[in-house]
Parts: sequence; C-alpha cells; structure tokens
Amino acid sequence: MNGNDLPSPIDVVALYKANNITKMRTYDPITETLPALKGSEIEVILDIPNSKLQSLGDPQEADNWVTTNVMSYAKEVKIRYINVGNEISPVNNGTSQFVPFLLPALTNVQQSITKSGLQDQVKVSTAIETGLLANTYPPSQSAFREDTMGFIKPIIEFLKQNNAPLQANIYPYFGYIGDPEHVQLPYALFTQEQPDPSGYTNLFDAMLDSVYYAIDKAIGENNVEIVVSESGWPSDGGVGASVENAATYYKNLMDHAKSTKGTIYRPGKPIETYLFAMFDENLKIGADTEKHFGVFHPDKTQKYNLTF
Repeated sequence: MNGNDLPSPIDVVALYKANNITKMRTYDPITETLPALKGSEIEVILDIPNSKLQSLGDPQEADNWVTTNVMSYAKEVKIRYINVGNEISPVNNGTSQFVPFLLPALTNVQQSITKSGLQDQVKVSTAIETGLLANTYPPSQSAFREDTMGFIKPIIEFLKQNNAPLQANIYPYFGYIGDPEHVQLPYALFTQEQPDPSGYTNLFDAMLDSVYYAIDKAIGENNVEIVVSESGWPSDGGVGASVENAATYYKNLMDHAKSTKGTIYRPGKPIETYLFAMFDENLKIGADTEKHFGVFHPDKTQKYNLTF
C-alpha cells in the first residue's frame, strides 16, 4: 500500500479473484480494506502495526481492536490469522523499541479472540525475520541468538499453547546479496541441481529449516508450524535484482511451495507461503530494491505471467 498510484481496495479484490489468488496479507486494516473483502472468500492475514502494540497492553484496547476489526467482519470476511507486529527483534534497531509490548499484546488479543469464540477459526501470531538466528549453516546447527532467547522463547511457548503457527519472513534474496561469495545465485533461485554439503539444493528450504531447528532447540520439541508470511525477489534497484531473476524465483517458489516435497526437516507437505508483494510501491523507503517487489504493476498488469 506504500504507493500513490495503486488501485482501490475494491479493484484489488477484483484483481485477486480474476487471478484466482485466494489468500491475502494486509499490513494495516485501514477502513477501506475489510469492507472490500466482504463476501470475497479470500483468506486474510490481518496485521496489527508495531506502532499499535503498546496500546494493546490494555485488555480493553485489545477488546476494542478485535470488536472493530474482527468481530464486525467475521461473518463475511475469512480472517485466518492476526499477526501482532511484524519483524520485532531485540537485535534490530528499527523494531527493538516494541519488544516489551509484543507478548502482552499477543496475550490480550488472544484473550479477546477466545472471548469472542473465534479461537479455532482465527489464530493469533507474529511475524519474525531470520536475523533472530545464529549458526544457520548447516541448518541443523541453527538456534536463536542467545541475546534473543528471553524475547522469543515465551512467544513460541505462547503459540504452542494456542495451537498457532509462527509466521516467518524468508528472503533468499537478502541471503544472496549479503554473502554472494558463498551463496550462489542458482542456490537462491531454486535452479541449483546438486545439493550443497548440508544436503540442500536451495536457500529457501535451508532458511526455513533453520527456523524449525531453532524452535526445536528453544522449547525442546518441534510441533509449532511455520507459515512463510513473506518471500519475494525485486525486479530492479540493486545487485541481482532483475525481471528475469525475480520471475525465476517466484515461479520456482510457487511450484515448490505447492508441491508436497516440503523441506528436509519437514518433508511431505505443502509450505503455506505468501508472496511479497502484490504491487510495486513507489513510496517505500529504504534501499531502492524495496520499491520493486511487486508481482503486479500498479496498472494491474502482471510482471511475470504467474499462474495462481
């Protein structure tokens, strides 16, 4: 939504339907989005922005948020997950200020959902980024960083207790540009044929399993599922960012996620994965690549001819 040339929410929902896209993640339930989704059958991840979390430490505020954004729409909009915050981390200067507010907000939103009787229908979670991990290669050695354990372990225990998945943003693109000497482009794009010494043929699976292994070590078992709440590749603006590479990544990611191959650590089932993002965002701040993650152009034409 960080663009001044994007279609209206009603047009976006029509575009989803026309392309047989059945799931959506929206980062802020602004007033136009949820009404546009009424009756659409699109399953939704509804984010609560980081800036809102402190206020949700008040149970009454959490009740108000759930009433306004969930209860008012639950009969006509398929809200599947509520993501309380995105990429909050004690080791990320951009989001560390929200760390004290995340678990209380999660707890209060969950209590509100339970009071509403929607706890089986709507799962409350949060989305992490892989900067919380240490020793990620080989993936089996991965663990959460010691300086994040006090933050992440209670969250994973909360998710386990409520039978909710952890949402994780997985970006082989950033793994590749962060260490191009050791991370080959084919490994990041799913085009490498031979496995690396750890048995993996692609970085996506290695990154995803790194999170699974870290969960295992944090709570001594691994029955918390992971939903890949973002993954994408930019088409312009930096190293490795091209229409050709992005098309290869998205097509291969979709084929892989839909197959029942799974990962080495979690084989035999599809991987619920959300592509980032629907549109290029010309107002997005940060690196120039941030403006070029769209699968669609703002004029609603496809960039890569993907089949959903």
